[in-house]
Amino acid sequence: MAGYKNIEKEQILELKEEVSYQPGQVVSKTLVQNRAVSVTLFAFEKDEEISTHESGGDAMVTVVEGTGRFTIDGKEYLLEAGQSVIMPAGKPHAVYGEERFKMLLMVVF
Repeated sequence: MAGYKNIEKEQILELKEEVSYQPGQVVSKTLVQNRAVSVTLFAFEKDEEISTHESGGDAMVTVVEGTGRFTIDGKEYLLEAGQSVIMPAGKPHAVYGEERFKMLLMVVF
């Protein structure tokens, strides 16, 4: 049930180096995917976004570089590198690049 992808085991990872910015895009890289958990790295260019949606699991994000804006059930949160927030399952949420930023998303189903 491991489901690790795109990364080497027993290697030190610098998460912010594992995904690159692309002009006008949100770039993602899946690190773990199975029926219980999903772990994905994202790089958002400034002003790029993932529009409002809901998840079937609790989604914890940790900003690893820059600043991102997270809207959870209508309330906005501005997170900087090193900060995390949990977006509860079934609640509408969206992500916006306040500036270019990178985040680690962990969804537990």
